[in-house]
Amino acid sequence: MAEETELQLLQSIKDHDRQAMRRLYDRYAGHALAIALRYVGSREDARDVVQDSFVKILTSVSRFNYRGEGTLKAWVGRIVCNRAIDYVQSRQQMTFVSDVPDDTADPPPDVEQIAPDVLTRLIGQLPSGYRLVLNMYVFEELPHKTIAQRLGISESTSASQLNRAKKRLAQLIRNYLKHQENL
Repeated sequence: MAEETELQLLQSIKDHDRQAMRRLYDRYAGHALAIALRYVGSREDARDVVQDSFVKILTSVSRFNYRGEGTLKAWVGRIVCNRAIDYVQSRQQMTFVSDVPDDTADPPPDVEQIAPDVLTRLIGQLPSGYRLVLNMYVFEELPHKTIAQRLGISESTSASQLNRAKKRLAQLIRNYLKHQENL
């Protein structure tokens, strides 16, 4: 049996099919959790974000403007991203750190050697300001102007937090790889 398309799933949901709502959750919950984990760092907090996101998704899906296969998944991801940012801003102390990791002459670590779940865990270890800016810039592909507006910071703060986040993450990756070599 062919997998249900996003359009078919949406139509079923709009027809008030409760099983279709469950299928939507089952299809995208893993994707949503991965996004939430990148932002909030803790699995428990990420689950809260996902739950809150799906409440928002299911209450506003009737207004979703379908534009082709993949747009539903992207829309779910955008809602999770926004809910995660809101979560960090409201429930966690958002910190923008001014210390810069020592700049070593080491070449950038090979991120390809890191499993995606490990990379997500390492990103989760970053201070919240670093983590938010890094995710918004790298994964959401937002410009510093948009990031600054969304977080209530200056564009230069956004740019400096990204630079510091990259250095700190490189340091975490190098430490992780060194630890793996010693096992």
